Amino acid sequence: MRPAVAVAVLGVAVAVGVPAGWQLTREPAAAGAPLGQVLAEPAPSPPPAAAPTVTTRDAAPTVVPRRPEPVRLAVPALGVEAPVEPVGVRDDGQMAIPDDVDRVGWYRFGPVPGDDGSAVLAGHVDDRDQGLGELAPLRAAEAGAEVVVTDAAGTATRWRVVSREQIDKQALPLDRLFAREGPPRLVLVTCGGEFLPEYGGYESNVVVVAEPLP
Repeated sequence: MRPAVAVAVLGVAVAVGVPAGWQLTREPAAAGAPLGQVLAEPAPSPPPAAAPTVTTRDAAPTVVPRRPEPVRLAVPALGVEAPVEPVGVRDDGQMAIPDDVDRVGWYRFGPVPGDDGSAVLAGHVDDRDQGLGELAPLRAAEAGAEVVVTDAAGTATRWRVVSREQIDKQALPLDRLFAREGPPRLVLVTCGGEFLPEYGGYESNVVVVAEPLP
């Protein structure tokens, strides 16, 4: 059985200690299409005009090979170039991500990039000791920017950013961010907004959604 979506993925990229200086020069909170529009549920298909013709087929299920796991993420326009490793869920229900701020975690219980549904990659925005995280530049992602994901077989898939939005962690649409059905999407997540010393983390997440290039 697959683990449920990380209930508190909102804490997916909290910083440890004090915030880094990137907050002093913030980008606009959103770019591209609104996240709610990009992640909208597809309209249901109309009922068939007539009953379908009954056909026969092999009773054995068809096994579709799973794509190789992602191992590298790049956003050339932002200077992002990071290794990717599979992650799961922590004991507290949050999505686990690598401690190293230069690495990105791929939610291994969800889709592989390129399969139906949303493939989620997340990383720290910064750390008191390590400095800025590799995903800190996501705050400046613009619609149309290219994202490249390379898998374990060496195959690169290319994506186009369609939305960037800063969302309060308590308001994240987790069911849609972690959707296992629908068109292929790439969802990149890090922290943003105000740093809250009393919680040792940030109040918001920066969410970037990309769609596959033809």
